[in-house]
Amino acid sequence: MGTQAQDDFNKWSIDVNAGFNKAMSPLTPGFHSPIIGIGHADLGVRYMFNEKFGTKLDFGLGNFTNKADNPSFSTNYFRANLQGVANLGRIMNWETFTQRFNLLGHAGAGIGRIVPQENELADFKDNNYNFIGGLTGQLKLSERVSLNGDISTIINGRQQVTFDGDTPIGANDVGYYGPSAVWWTGTLGVSFYLGSGSTHADWYIRENKYATKEELANQIGEIKDMLKDSDADGVPDYLDKEPNTPAGARVDSHGRTMDSDGDGISDHMDKCPFVPGPASLSGCPPPDTIEEVDYFMKAINDGYVNVYYAFDSAKPLGYSASAINYVANFLKRNPGVSVELKGYADELGPENYNMTLSERRAKAVYDVMAAAGIDTSRVTYKGYGEDTSVDKGSADARQLARRVSFEVK
Repeated sequence: MGTQAQDDFNKWSIDVNAGFNKAMSPLTPGFHSPIIGIGHADLGVRYMFNEKFGTKLDFGLGNFTNKADNPSFSTNYFRANLQGVANLGRIMNWETFTQRFNLLGHAGAGIGRIVPQENELADFKDNNYNFIGGLTGQLKLSERVSLNGDISTIINGRQQVTFDGDTPIGANDVGYYGPSAVWWTGTLGVSFYLGSGSTHADWYIRENKYATKEELANQIGEIKDMLKDSDADGVPDYLDKEPNTPAGARVDSHGRTMDSDGDGISDHMDKCPFVPGPASLSGCPPPDTIEEVDYFMKAINDGYVNVYYAFDSAKPLGYSASAINYVANFLKRNPGVSVELKGYADELGPENYNMTLSERRAKAVYDVMAAAGIDTSRVTYKGYGEDTSVDKGSADARQLARRVSFEVK
């Protein structure tokens, strides 16, 4: 799939805009501003932390004038604002249907000044603070330039004069006009993208989540190849370190044939897999020379007999299910022996969930042994939760933790 490195997008841009304004309130009775007053411009420097969020510092200036056939006024203004920016197009995944149109949201606060040029308060410099918020639509022209259209609303705080400059603070018990002093702007402009990356954060797509049919087919084919088990030992080829295991052999988690008692005879050919013996006796010791229980218990204590599970599963993996058969056969030959089934889980996931999962794993082995004819009074099971003795950062170690062990009583 198509992806780009984290640093392969530009973060800086310069935004230049110009257009119209509208003074809403306060205005002295009888004074009106035009619906669209041409005379606003702003310049901003924007930095995107990532493809979704950023910040910008911008400066705006302009002039409010009177509506035709209304009392005359002319008031200059400027503002400076620090704003947060949200790339709404990326947040809403617009790239799923267009990669040329985008939408930014912005909001912040700053300072400003109102300076009437006419009427009673001509040349009075009225400093205030303000809040601003707006939406910016974008049309991508190239990897370096986009066309922008913005609508913003500004609320001034502690404004002392009307926008027409005819009514000062305190007249008619008005006091400060903010935060009821409201005006807005509408602009068209251009963003110039800076940097050496192939694209800007405005248009960056972290990953192509929508693969083509051909890509999906190739990926499915690769997964099928990985899951092939050529020697049918229950371990897929990509994990199998012994690719030609004999049929019926008991293997470990890497597909290697096991010899639990170390007598040189593989378990599947050894009639006494947990008691060493010569090949002439099919791996069993001479009669009356050793107790099988002792060797079986040693094999248990040394961790040779376990049933293993896949992640978040209570179904034994194929290669380890034969361990249940060995234990069941041992119990049949030794009617005075009982066994506890001890379930474990790795450390991934919530602790309470892992405790329940470990018990389900032990219960699954219990059910198999009961079905094999073992008297259930000789078998107990218990979940022990997480095995914290392994390195949870190692996939191989976590596989060893997902198991059921046996303890001879």
